[in-house]
Parts: sequence; structure tokens; C-alpha cells
Amino acid sequence: MTDQHLIIQCRYCGVRNRVPKHRLKDRPICGKCHKQLPPPSFNQHPVVVTDRSFQDEVLSHPGVVLLDCWAAWCGPCKMVAPIMDQLAREFVGKAKVAKLNIDQNPLTASRYRILSVPTLLFFKNGQVVQTLAGAYGKPEIERQLRALT
Repeated sequence: MTDQHLIIQCRYCGVRNRVPKHRLKDRPICGKCHKQLPPPSFNQHPVVVTDRSFQDEVLSHPGVVLLDCWAAWCGPCKMVAPIMDQLAREFVGKAKVAKLNIDQNPLTASRYRILSVPTLLFFKNGQVVQTLAGAYGKPEIERQLRALT
């Protein structure tokens, strides 16, 4: 992957496509099977976000992002982590699931006034549209996510 291009694998035929970053909003299609490519950065695991990558991974992302703000010392955060893994797999191609360690990334945590963990921030097209503070179960988190996708 270069600064100007992303490699996006087609979920239908498996071909890896080189897509210029400036063309991502044009809904690129696969060069082989001509089906629409999944948005970049959709992953089957939560994406680790830092203060440095926050702009690119969350704010510039065209679509829905669920950001789990957590801390290593937080017991309830450890209960929510497997739910985030499940949701990342279930929402591939529909939403990006990301994680932000607030102790290692104080600028972003401060910017969004994260006072307790876990806190889940739901972004749509770079804007916070919903916040859940506390250890919610999968049904409630999934309900909120489905409402946005």
C-alpha cells in the first residue's frame, strides 16, 4: 500500500485491486468481476486507532464507524472486547469497528470527553451521532449499529 493507493481485495472473486485514494468515494469496482469493491479498511477485526491515525481511520471514513474507547485496566472493557470482535466480523462491508486505548491516546480521549470506560462512540461520515457509556451487551450495541447502517 502506498500513500496514494490502497489495495482492496474483492470479496466475490478474491482479486486484489489497486485503487487510487482519490477515487474511493466513486464506489470502485473490481477489475476482474466488475462487482463493487468493499470500502477500504473494512476488516474482520477491530481496527486499532491512535491519536495519529484517528483522522484517517475514523473522521475521514465514508460511512459508519463504531469506536470502542477502552483501557487495559478496565474489567468491563474486557467484557465488551469479544462483542467488538463479533460485530467486526458481522458488519464487514457495512461498518468499521475500531478500538482506541485512552491511556495511550489521551488527545483523542480528551477531545471526545471520554470520562469513563468503556465508552462507545458511533460515527457516521465523520460525525459522532451516538454515544454509549458503560458495558452494554451485544443486543443493544448491535441495535444502535443497525440503526445507522
